[in-house]
Amino acid sequence: MKVLITGGHLTPALAVIKELKKHKDAEIVFVGRQYTDENNLTLSYEYSQIEKLGVPFIHLTTGRFTKKFSIRTILNYVKIFFGIIESFLIIREFKPNAVLSFGGYLGFPISFVAGLLHINVFIHEQTIMPGLANRIAARYAKKVFIAFPESKRFFSSHITSIVGNPLRNEIFHSQDAPFGDIGQKPIIYITGGSLGAHSLNVHIENILPELLKKFVVVHQTGNVAEYGDYDRLAKISLEYKNYIVRTHIFDSEIGWLFKNASLVVSRSGANTIFELIALQKPAVLVPLPWSASGEQKLHAEILQSHHVAEIFDQKDESLALLELILKVYANVETYQHSYKSLQKYIIPHPEEHIVKTILSQS
Repeated sequence: MKVLITGGHLTPALAVIKELKKHKDAEIVFVGRQYTDENNLTLSYEYSQIEKLGVPFIHLTTGRFTKKFSIRTILNYVKIFFGIIESFLIIREFKPNAVLSFGGYLGFPISFVAGLLHINVFIHEQTIMPGLANRIAARYAKKVFIAFPESKRFFSSHITSIVGNPLRNEIFHSQDAPFGDIGQKPIIYITGGSLGAHSLNVHIENILPELLKKFVVVHQTGNVAEYGDYDRLAKISLEYKNYIVRTHIFDSEIGWLFKNASLVVSRSGANTIFELIALQKPAVLVPLPWSASGEQKLHAEILQSHHVAEIFDQKDESLALLELILKVYANVETYQHSYKSLQKYIIPHPEEHIVKTILSQS
């Protein structure tokens, strides 16, 4: 049984891969982005994580769907065309029995070609507002798994199954403190996702002196060379034992960090939202303004409407972010208690349901 996995949402993909590997007859390959960008040969985070699992990784170059027309639009559609050709060659060589896509621009060409070749296509849609790539690919899908019940209206009901979002087990298990002597102040975990968030990094830098008076700050910056955020902030961290700067937070560290952090400041991608709900962590959310169909803002509004998080617009002044952080921290227990109304979104072991369906229907 050969399963090709692709798409832009890594965390649920890793959870499903680990579940698939329990089945000895399952042969897995992952198709994704090997480098952080086309002009930078720094290996991507997804490549390093897939490699750790011992799963073969195949690099794919393709383009993104864009809504506004420009020269870049033409270049993107040319890249998509060549991405489809490259996907055909990959599928012809690997000969999968099933393709599982976790969405995004990387998932489209593989799903499209697999559908044309009558290979079983399965899609997992994490977000509340599916992107164009997944909505098109769903036309060729045998089954669409969704995380948010609200996104069911975008897909044919007879192929859609609400399974929730696969979460990494590591967030539930705390190991020894990974950061050494950081003092006794309450901890804030700041993250812009696996790639980091430049604007968030700048805002945190602006209010850092005030934050460090009251908190231990663990700051995951990403490692985008264009901005040099990590290098700049790492130098600042040498002056403070209560400021920890990392390009990434590893699985061996994340459980301890989530357990001990009083609150989280982050983007509002689907993975983050589900992890916050599962762990009932109060948060200040900074939606990515140009996320597909405004999905991150919609995710953040769900948590805000249940009074478990506040929203910061990255166009606002940094001091407004500081005020929200202090507000949430001052009312942490109230925010935590309000999470009870959101537990309906947490469905146990969705990765098991996904794997069982793929193996039984392929």
